[in-house]
Amino acid sequence: MENHILLMKDITKVYPNGFVANKQITFDCHHGEIHALLGENGAGKTTLMKILFGFETATEGEVFLKGKKVNLKNALDAITHGIGMVHQHFMLVDELSVAENIVLGSEPTKALAFNRKKAIKMTTELSEKYNLKVDPTAIVGDVTVATKQKIEILKALLRGAEILVLDEPTAVLTPQETQELFIELKYLKELGHTIIFISHKLQEVKEICDRFTILRHGRVVGHGSVDEYTPQMLSNMMVGRDVVLTVKKEPAVQSDTVVSVEGLSYTNSLGKVLLDNVSFAMKRGSVLGIAGVEGNGQNELCEIMTGLREFLRGKVTIKDKEIKGQSVRVIRKLGVANISEDRMTYGCSPMSTVAENIIADRYFKTKYAGKVMLRKKDINKIVTDYIDEFRIECTGPNAYVRELSGGNIQKVIVAREFTSGADVIIANQPTRGIDVGATEFIRLKLIEMTRENNIAVLLVSADLNEVLEVSDRLLVMHKGKVVAYYDDASSVGDEELGEYMLGLKEMTAEQIGCATL
Repeated sequence: MENHILLMKDITKVYPNGFVANKQITFDCHHGEIHALLGENGAGKTTLMKILFGFETATEGEVFLKGKKVNLKNALDAITHGIGMVHQHFMLVDELSVAENIVLGSEPTKALAFNRKKAIKMTTELSEKYNLKVDPTAIVGDVTVATKQKIEILKALLRGAEILVLDEPTAVLTPQETQELFIELKYLKELGHTIIFISHKLQEVKEICDRFTILRHGRVVGHGSVDEYTPQMLSNMMVGRDVVLTVKKEPAVQSDTVVSVEGLSYTNSLGKVLLDNVSFAMKRGSVLGIAGVEGNGQNELCEIMTGLREFLRGKVTIKDKEIKGQSVRVIRKLGVANISEDRMTYGCSPMSTVAENIIADRYFKTKYAGKVMLRKKDINKIVTDYIDEFRIECTGPNAYVRELSGGNIQKVIVAREFTSGADVIIANQPTRGIDVGATEFIRLKLIEMTRENNIAVLLVSADLNEVLEVSDRLLVMHKGKVVAYYDDASSVGDEELGEYMLGLKEMTAEQIGCATL
């Protein structure tokens, strides 16, 4: 045990409803290593890390830090014992400065008032010590995603973290930003910090991690040295079967234009331009991908196209009908399906059942409703077929969505949207934060929908492998503008793509204009 900075021994977690999230898990980390924690959504990773960070209490098992048994009752206990966690969704206050965010909860004072000068000095010294350079005076709402991640890491380090838990740390980073993060993580490792690296990107695991532990159905199914395993071997162990890591697809046979976006601009309530003269066309039978660092207008574009956000300038035409001022329901009737970036707010109703979520857009049709009541038996039969087709792991149509893993919640949303009879699918981050098995399924389904159903797909993804492999045509957005267009998505490499995403390069207006043809 002497080389273990962390040992979680025989951890079992059983919830009051009888669900076993962790079963006899033993997980250990060595001092000064980067350890990959792998597994599908619902495999038990999140529960295990919640136990480590004091958010949950284990039903059975023990936790040892530096050889001593500890009782982590809450997050403050974990922080006191040198454990820091950087969540996938950053916990920052956009209106505050970088320094104010970093010292939040540990604010330096002078004469009982906040000492801003000392906070800036502390942030500067900390960022230089750990080679995580940030501008302490910048407003967090104005900085890049990569910088926000540095702020979260610095927050943990300021509080004395020796063990850092990073949840999907590269999910929204460009290749250049990912490489910069890896340099910083390796430096932290050299300084003696231990990093638990949770990721579904197995090539990155191979590049950055020393050892791995894989969970499946709440149990450890594999552990060892990363050097001794290929990404394919790791993915097969995670899922329990062979997984297709590279998407293979037949060439697209494009037909008529089904969506036309012309000169679309959007300014938010604070006067910030989020979309700047965006124009493109979507064609039946193909996937149009949009690449870009998160926060460069992609989400606003998707929300405008699906009726969730109003716009004043420009024109969006779907099947020859302009949608300005139209409701979500009218736009859906035009044949638009929407896989929202925010699945818990816009994609599903967590407090409702799987069946209720799947029929939410069609419950009023005679197939599902009688004159007075819903046809429950017919609905359950149809939904059961969808559960099988879309491989949703649940107890049945009456299972509550809140009880499912993230990947299975996403499959419920995909099942509804893909069976809605749509001509257009807006897929905004459709595989974010889900496991390799669910990712493989959704990517192949998107391609199948274009090839076999002759629909048009708009794919917005921060995962460059996904956007390059699934897309037929490709746009790149930066600061609300289209800065590059490729008629053949397979013709661009991720490094070149990253340069456009970061605004280092921009195509001519003539090259970009081809996106509307």
